[in-house]
Amino acid sequence: MDSIVVTGGSELRGEIPIAGAKNACLTLMPATILSDEPLTLTNAPRLSDIKTMTQLLESLGAEAASMQDGQVLTMSSHNLDNHVADYDIVRKMRASNLVLGPMLARLGHAVVSLPGGCAIGARPMDLHIHGLEKLGAEIELKDGYLHAKAPRGLKGAEIELAFASVGATENILMASTLAKGTTVIRNAAREPEIVDLADCLRKMGAQIDGDGTSEIVIQGVDRLHGATHPVVTDRIELGTYMLAPAIAGGEVECLGGKISLVKSFCEKLDAAGIHVEETERGLKVARRNGRVSAVDVTTEPFPGFPTDLQAQMMAMLCTAEGTSTLHETIFENRFMHAPELMRMGANIEVHGGTATVHGVEKLKGAPVMATDLRASVSLILAGLAAEGETVVSRVYHLDRGYEKVVRKLSSIGAKVERVKE
Repeated sequence: MDSIVVTGGSELRGEIPIAGAKNACLTLMPATILSDEPLTLTNAPRLSDIKTMTQLLESLGAEAASMQDGQVLTMSSHNLDNHVADYDIVRKMRASNLVLGPMLARLGHAVVSLPGGCAIGARPMDLHIHGLEKLGAEIELKDGYLHAKAPRGLKGAEIELAFASVGATENILMASTLAKGTTVIRNAAREPEIVDLADCLRKMGAQIDGDGTSEIVIQGVDRLHGATHPVVTDRIELGTYMLAPAIAGGEVECLGGKISLVKSFCEKLDAAGIHVEETERGLKVARRNGRVSAVDVTTEPFPGFPTDLQAQMMAMLCTAEGTSTLHETIFENRFMHAPELMRMGANIEVHGGTATVHGVEKLKGAPVMATDLRASVSLILAGLAAEGETVVSRVYHLDRGYEKVVRKLSSIGAKVERVKE
């Protein structure tokens, strides 16, 4: 098992190319099931989760090929011969449940294992099931599998989500493209990944309006065709690398970044004393003066502060001047990085969904353990500002969401290496 060793104390300067969004790509890939013509994705991230989704699609009978060192994915579902998404694959990644809606729409039936993924709390399928049942699906849970069928086909419906679930919005949106009639999704998620999916589906012939707002309207069509689509920039990787110079000092330009992808995050950085400038190539980030200032953060669905940047933000606030409060409203169990940061000298109190961070002047390197994807990168970021050496173990989580993290950080002057244990 690998570890990442970080030696703190180096200012960071240079530029980092930001990859295509993992969460967007994992949503776009199942869209290939909706058509018997090829779907090609460019700017695809090279991550283990993408390989897992490829394995899942291939297990269903789809064909997939990668080119240009994995940045271009071409998939074809002209010969789907299996309607069972098996536990052995689905357990590795929660996004696997996104094959349910497309399979129902295209094949009329599907058997999908309940998903797995990282241990940051429950992500129930209730909203997915409710929405698909409104479209006419019959779904039964047996032995850990969702057995779904649409014997009379899917029909448009008005669906109100109990909360703005990204996954449920995506599953229902894809299924609705081939349903007969009009579907309205109310309280829909508004994330950029939803807009990216809708853009791709429109290129495939879908009729969709309102994506990016809380009400999406879909006019069902008889069939979808192939398309080529670039994956949107990964706003979570973008925010992560924007925090690197904020934590360690220096100035870094994140290529491909746009403020519109991380507006609420940028507002918190500004309040903390971090300057963010949009350039022709991306976003340039630098600390204004001395220590950063404490800020309060509440995670919210887009366009609010992303839960996937909460751990990284906490790493920065550990050395801020003053006391910060972080409220986690999206997932339970998402402060598992706090005890590890405390091993490095951070002063953090956690009570339920709230963490209070009393800033200290310096962190100190220590052996720490990653508990999930975002926690792992937050510990690496903390190591950039710590005195001495930080050894982050169990970094296999990292490969699910960050490509070439050691190479990217090293290119801007960070002292970081990956070692075999």
